[in-house]
Amino acid sequence: MDCKGLVREVISLLDKYNPDEQSVDSFIEDSVKTLGDHSSGDQKFFIDVVYGCVVYRRLLDVVVNVLYNQTGKSLFKADRTQYVVVCYLAMFHLEDLGFEQFSRIIKSLDSSKMHKFLSFFFNVTNLTTWIHGEWSQFYDAAYVEHKWIAPLLRWRTEIEGLLDHLAKKMTKSSLSRNSPKKYTQPKEFDLTKPKPRPLPAPECIPQQEKAKPVPATTHRTPKEPNVLEESKQKNHLKAQQVLYEANIQQFRCANPQTSEKTKMNDLPIRMNTTAILREGALYNRQMEEELNRLERLMQGGNEPSVFLQWQREMKEKDLQEELAQVERRRLEGKISHEEALLARQRVLELNQHKAHLKKEETAELMRRYAEKRLTEEKEIKELVQQVANGHKNSKAAKMKLHELKQCIVREVSEQSRELLQQALEEAQAELSRKFELIRQIRALESVPSIRHKFVDDTETGGHDLLCEMSLAELRERLARLREEEQQEQEEKRQKILEEKQSKEQLLLEQLDTIAIRRAGAGQAQARKQEEEKKMRLKLQEAVSKDERVVNLQKTLEMKQQERRKTRESEKTKANINKQVATQKVKSYSHEKVRNILLSLEMPLTPHSF
Repeated sequence: MDCKGLVREVISLLDKYNPDEQSVDSFIEDSVKTLGDHSSGDQKFFIDVVYGCVVYRRLLDVVVNVLYNQTGKSLFKADRTQYVVVCYLAMFHLEDLGFEQFSRIIKSLDSSKMHKFLSFFFNVTNLTTWIHGEWSQFYDAAYVEHKWIAPLLRWRTEIEGLLDHLAKKMTKSSLSRNSPKKYTQPKEFDLTKPKPRPLPAPECIPQQEKAKPVPATTHRTPKEPNVLEESKQKNHLKAQQVLYEANIQQFRCANPQTSEKTKMNDLPIRMNTTAILREGALYNRQMEEELNRLERLMQGGNEPSVFLQWQREMKEKDLQEELAQVERRRLEGKISHEEALLARQRVLELNQHKAHLKKEETAELMRRYAEKRLTEEKEIKELVQQVANGHKNSKAAKMKLHELKQCIVREVSEQSRELLQQALEEAQAELSRKFELIRQIRALESVPSIRHKFVDDTETGGHDLLCEMSLAELRERLARLREEEQQEQEEKRQKILEEKQSKEQLLLEQLDTIAIRRAGAGQAQARKQEEEKKMRLKLQEAVSKDERVVNLQKTLEMKQQERRKTRESEKTKANINKQVATQKVKSYSHEKVRNILLSLEMPLTPHSF
């Protein structure tokens, strides 16, 4: 029997074995009866491998489980038994079988799967680290090292050669799958060769055309400066309007008076329970403090009127200083604004100077670009002549290339035919293996399973426990517990309702007290605001006569006058620049006409074209 058939037979026997139903020995005896058609050597191989895989299942599962955990996405669960069998043969029968027989068994199986398993199992790092550690949990570490790890490492050189062979086989199979399809190669028609193309006619030298007269618009002043001047004036007026609005509306954030948007109507505010209790407690505490103060006065305490008078005077002094500081800040802001406008004018003058320099630099670059374009046109003409000479030798090169391509196509077609035949054989073997696997899966699915179980509600589980009860008794007890819980909830609900009513009564009393105290506080606040308003008007008059405020007002007037003088000088300079620009345009037009006339008088030479 071939090696592939032997491994398949072992895999089928291991899949049939169920440790819960029968022992290993009885299973082996039953299996020997079904293997009567095989030779004695094959039967001995089946029995040894099946028995060894069952006995050493824990050692083999260590390796196979880790393999599936690391590369489980690319492996099938149906191949697990195959990996177990190969692992057992490598551990226990590699010395007995010999490397030649072992390699024959490996080559008879799937190349990619065996290459993946052997490269994982015979990895030196895996054998000497975690595999050695896991096996040492079942057997003595010295025994594991002497019995399995050392022999496997000795076969490392031969296994590498086997892995190289499997890799080459995988490469050939992948090439056969990806080999290109054979297409029909077109052949050229046997036509009469065309005559060679004649040389192109020489380019005709164009005659110089009569120059057109200078248009009348050349000496006319362009309208763009007028449009720019109008746009500039409009923008200037718009900026002045924005500046005026900003000066009127500045420092509105320091205005103590509230705006119309922030003024609110005296609408009732709905307060929650916490706010009502907090405000009621505040008013009660204030009332107690007032009573205590009156009681101290009645007992001969000091009158705080002297302190209140001193406090009022200090407040007036602080308010006067604050108003003076606000006025100084307003004037300083205006002065800063005037200085910013002057700085902006100086920056504009600097930018205009830079723009003039940039225009001169751009004109120089345009002149260099024109010279470069003339040089490039001469080089392009020379290149066209060289390309025309190169077309004459292209036909011979095309013939040589065509012959070389035909030779390569013949070689590739022969190799493709061989690879296609090999891929067809491997695909047929893989298809037969899949048919066998599908047959086994369908046989397992056809086995019926009984899943019905009848339950009696009045019977107990039979666990011999004191608290054991049937399902019916459990339901009855749960119903009683629900009734007791519902009764407790009703009692709690009634108690909460009584507490809520008493709390509402307390809140109503607190609201009445709050309304009375708020009315009194509002009247006192109105009187206080009226007094503060009168005092503020008196203080503002005193602030306007402050020496520092007067000095700042003079400085502001000086800055405004300086900015007006700068604006007038700018207008004068703009008019002068406009006149200079008009003269430059006229001189440029005359220079252009003179250059055109000089070019018409130049003699025609071959280099001119």
